[in-house]
Amino acid sequence: MRTDNRVRRARDFFRAAAFVAVGSCLAMSCGNLRKQAADEVVAVHPVGPAFNADSAYLFCQQQCDFGPRTMNSEAHDLCEQWIIGKFEGYGLTVQTQKATLRGYDGTPLRSTNIIATYKPELTDRILLCAHWDSRPWADNDPDEANWKKPVLAANDGASGVAVMLEIARLLSSSAPQVGIDFVCFDAEDWGTPQWSDADDTGDTWALGAQHWAEVFDSRRASDGINYRFGILLDMVGGEGAQFYQEGMSLQYASAVVDRVWKAAQTVGFGSMFPAQPGGYITDDHIPLNRVAKIPTIDIIPYYPTCEQSSFGPTWHTVSDDMSHIDRNTLRAVGQTIVQVLFSLSATE
Repeated sequence: MRTDNRVRRARDFFRAAAFVAVGSCLAMSCGNLRKQAADEVVAVHPVGPAFNADSAYLFCQQQCDFGPRTMNSEAHDLCEQWIIGKFEGYGLTVQTQKATLRGYDGTPLRSTNIIATYKPELTDRILLCAHWDSRPWADNDPDEANWKKPVLAANDGASGVAVMLEIARLLSSSAPQVGIDFVCFDAEDWGTPQWSDADDTGDTWALGAQHWAEVFDSRRASDGINYRFGILLDMVGGEGAQFYQEGMSLQYASAVVDRVWKAAQTVGFGSMFPAQPGGYITDDHIPLNRVAKIPTIDIIPYYPTCEQSSFGPTWHTVSDDMSHIDRNTLRAVGQTIVQVLFSLSATE
């Protein structure tokens, strides 16, 4: 999936021209928005229900209680059923998209994309997504002895799903005027490890999203679904996180970036969403933009001063656990998404 300035790949660097420092990294190791288009409908005051960060934190913890949700594992299978049950419990219609995908080394991966639908009768929809699998190898850990240990993935996996589940819970009592699909992508984090000699052209990441995009593209005409836009949530619970405007998101869906960063400012979290460019990331939003042709952005943190990783000190390490999940980060992202959804009109 990722691009990080420490990873040994040709694509592995950040190309943003300018950044401002966000202060020091975590103790362990470390505005001005574009003018909205005249025809864009964006609420200028907070709307929608309050996002409950304690609830999202619990959803994150409950996923981690299964252990690392690595591909082909019992923990993976058990967590799949738990996620399905949570969405169904909030009244959403759930479908699964199963496929055997191939890892970078040829390993068959039993993959399940989980698709939870709110207001399935509407063809005009919004796409919210996150990946739910765990990285099998802590290949960016500062201790080489940990490089082949699995990652618990509290932030890099569970946090995005947790935010989506809390939003789904809120929908059971509050109703925005649009259809919403929550897609939990699988097999995102099986990309070529840093310790491998195998070539990595970038397509070993986001395997579940690649599959979903190909299926959607092949059925586009018959299904008649129109996605206005998509928002990918990746690593949205970490301590000290700030969410710069990711480069590929700006390239493919700048209007969506504008909308989301304006929403963050409106609900009081503008300082956590700097209106400045971030890195160019290989993530689940790439096939959604390129193959499915859905303008999709990536809400993903950027730590410009963190020596361990530009994604923060816990990225692809054994330290990606609940002790480094911050309720305020979950709240900032969750309330921003609520603002976006409840600002939309049925006819926009």
